Amino acid sequence: MRIVFLGTPEFGVPSLEALIREGHEVVGVFTQPDRPKGRGKKLECCPVKVCAMQHEIPVYQPLKIRLESVEDLKALAPDVCVTAAFGQILSQEILDIPRIGTVNVHSSLLPEYRGSSPINWAIICGEEKTGVTTMMTDKGMDTGDILLQREVAILPGETAGELTIRLADIGAELLVETLRQLEAGTCPRKPQDHEKSSYYPMLKKEMGLIDWRMSAAEIICRIRGLSPWPGTYTYINDEMLKIWQGTEEAAAEGKSGDILEADGKKGLLIKAGKNAVRVQELQAQGGKRMKAADYLRGHPINAKACDEIEVQNNE
Repeated sequence: MRIVFLGTPEFGVPSLEALIREGHEVVGVFTQPDRPKGRGKKLECCPVKVCAMQHEIPVYQPLKIRLESVEDLKALAPDVCVTAAFGQILSQEILDIPRIGTVNVHSSLLPEYRGSSPINWAIICGEEKTGVTTMMTDKGMDTGDILLQREVAILPGETAGELTIRLADIGAELLVETLRQLEAGTCPRKPQDHEKSSYYPMLKKEMGLIDWRMSAAEIICRIRGLSPWPGTYTYINDEMLKIWQGTEEAAAEGKSGDILEADGKKGLLIKAGKNAVRVQELQAQGGKRMKAADYLRGHPINAKACDEIEVQNNE
């Protein structure tokens, strides 16, 4: 089939690669404009653009596809458009261009976890399973008809970054199967049950500030769900520490935010609303990610840190 691919981050790369391997004619790739990154603020290509360039596929980078690229897309005359974490809303005018329609690879079991960050929110909410859905895109936010789905167990301790890699590969496989069935006219198509839907917002950096009044289990889910971005953090001795990994331990006494242990042998244990979080890996501003015990051997924490943590989280 003649296909136009729309995607931006690493999640979309396996799907684009799969289309090429299957012999589809990928006639164009639309992705977000290059963004400044790093301390030098140099413009950097997104992963999907890099992949497209490696395969010598024409790349289009409109700021808003619905305003700037209607004619470009019409000229490519696609049978199908495929989206995988593109990051822009498609207008009805855009959706009407491909002969068969637009297929989206969405990283949840729709109608649950609609929105831009379904992998993160599934982990934050403590789910034990998630999956990938291929769907026909309509004007709504992930509201189109479901084509195929594949359920996946969330592994114990798995972070959003790790799960994203797994789901990207699974999504690519599901996309290939979806297109085969669409081409053969055998693909199922089921309207979503909107009463069972759930929608979660975009991630923001401030979501990473740990509220120690939450239970230890909830905090650990948040640590995993916000890794690698935006990451979770807290304040100890007026210093922001990024928390990369933690486990739950039983703890009955103490108030939320109290540091129960802090030394170079036992490591760092902080009281939560229920039980406590054993911080296993952390990172100071400007420093490297390291084991909590290693950090504490060079950066002792005093008793005042308990009050400072609580004040920071109650602002």
